[in-house]
Amino acid sequence: MAKKVNVGAVIHGVEDMRMEQVPMPTPRDNEVLLEMDCVGICGSDVHVLTHGGFGEYKLRQPMVIGHESSGVVIGTGKSVKRLKVGDRVAVEPAIGCKVCKLCKAGRYNLCPDGIYSATPPIHGTLQNFYTHVEDCCFKLPPNVTMEEGALLEPLAVGVHSCRIAGIQLGSNVLILGAGPIGMVTVLVAKAMGAAKICVLDLVQSKLDVAKEIGADVTLQIKKGDKEEDLVKKIHQLLGVAPDISIECTGAEPCVRLGILATEIGGVLTLVGIGSTNMNLPITIALVREVEIRSGFRYANAYPAALTMVANGTIDATKLISHHFDLKDSVEAFKTSRYGLDGAIKVMIHCQPRNKNNPGKKM
Repeated sequence: MAKKVNVGAVIHGVEDMRMEQVPMPTPRDNEVLLEMDCVGICGSDVHVLTHGGFGEYKLRQPMVIGHESSGVVIGTGKSVKRLKVGDRVAVEPAIGCKVCKLCKAGRYNLCPDGIYSATPPIHGTLQNFYTHVEDCCFKLPPNVTMEEGALLEPLAVGVHSCRIAGIQLGSNVLILGAGPIGMVTVLVAKAMGAAKICVLDLVQSKLDVAKEIGADVTLQIKKGDKEEDLVKKIHQLLGVAPDISIECTGAEPCVRLGILATEIGGVLTLVGIGSTNMNLPITIALVREVEIRSGFRYANAYPAALTMVANGTIDATKLISHHFDLKDSVEAFKTSRYGLDGAIKVMIHCQPRNKNNPGKKM
């Protein structure tokens, strides 16, 4: 029997990603060994390549990238009981310590000792084989494809953000940014009962997709637009001031606009990660009691995301714009980074496409 060779996309430094052989992992007692199938490219992955990390997480040694992923179990540790060889799973990349106060409260995304795939120095999933703890692998039902399994990661961000924002039946929602996170937020907000959704972005083609997947109205903004004019346009498009705004870009102008456009007593939830320091109209938020909340990654959101995909409430596949083989990962990152050919979500296949999708042709 031929020896398995593991190849991964390794970032060595800024603008330096190489496809090369990496060690074959061995599962620990509570882990499964996965043959990876699909890995989506996230903006944070691109940021590691272009800036050598993000925030306090700095790339100090070569690291395999990737964290939006699905795979097939091909081996199990001796303590694994729920999963078996052959199971198709989505991989939740966040692992808390399970014993601290935050983990015990269910907020493992904030665990100070937690780890997260493809966050320096932790290796990611964009490789042929990968090991992961059993309880962070979610078995996919037969009607959910491997691509959809990989999309559960960004969808989980949307679930977490909408929960924190408090979206409910009848909410009027403003979503700032039509990138992948803005898009999944549209999908989830609509599924949670939002009455009307307005999405704004700089790029009209992205807004067109947002409209296709559930946005009721969209607004293309341009550099130099006056804040007061944009606020008026948002209110006109929605018919009211949004009671909930979700900021998905991290850009200072959008955070400012979120504060100014949200109705008195409303909620602004910050999801996009931008500059550490910003010039914001905090006093306006204070006197209007605009509550500013924040959502970091997700916690306990994978089951809801998987359920909505499995029962057909959400079709996230419309967000996949490009497909690449693992060997072409460098080109895939280029496509995602520069938004080539209208790129939204770029999917990398570590196996032949549809190999592990029941009823699908390869």
